[in-house]
Amino acid sequence: MTRLPYNRFCDEVVVQTGLLREVVAGVDLSVTVPTTPDWTLAQLLRHVGGNLRSVETAVRTGTAVTEPERQVPDHGGPPGDDPAALDAWLAEAAARFAETLGGAGPDVQVWQVRWPAAAWARRAANDLVVHRADAAGAVGAGYRVAPDLAADAVDEFLDLLAGGFGAAEGPEAGGDPGPGGTVHLHATDAAPGGAAEWLVELGSPGFTWRHGHEQATVAVRAPLADLLRVVTRRLPPDSEGVEVLGDREVFDAWLERLRL
Repeated sequence: MTRLPYNRFCDEVVVQTGLLREVVAGVDLSVTVPTTPDWTLAQLLRHVGGNLRSVETAVRTGTAVTEPERQVPDHGGPPGDDPAALDAWLAEAAARFAETLGGAGPDVQVWQVRWPAAAWARRAANDLVVHRADAAGAVGAGYRVAPDLAADAVDEFLDLLAGGFGAAEGPEAGGDPGPGGTVHLHATDAAPGGAAEWLVELGSPGFTWRHGHEQATVAVRAPLADLLRVVTRRLPPDSEGVEVLGDREVFDAWLERLRL
């Protein structure tokens, strides 16, 4: 269950895209992004813009987009390496997304996965929040995010992973799930006992979670934006300002089997 209204997510797609564009303005887009090591910054931007255009096309046409390169005009972005052209293409993708989804309303069902538009708007906004962290890390820029949006991004990430979306595949998926226990995630810059604390209970191989302030096998304490980046594997747990208290092995094992 999301805590933010539908139109906020539509608006945040434009806001977060603008912030992402600011992060990469004037930098070398051939730089490799450490947290997405197969991509350059240019490829990251094309990934984001292509996803926005695919969802917008699906909602506008009412047709599932299963082959975006064929079905979505200009899906891959402009040819060549002109940063200005790529920036304009990305800005247009965000604006079209917000206009189309805002006009369609939250209940329209689209895509091969039958999510309503509300879920796609939320996914797009939070995906941008995390990919902006990717870009900021690549260029050494600062990273801030509105507390309510950051907390919602953690909620959504835990929901997706607890439901099996993006979980680790391959030999490790059917092998030893790692140590059991509980993980308490605590945002140090938010009021205790509220929506910025999470208790994760590890199972075999999955996990469940809920909001709460309870004793756990291991506790991870950090400012909310940093906590989001740690959980999404964009910031090492040993970073300055992050505390891991208790059984570190439990937390490391849980992080190791998270993929999104």
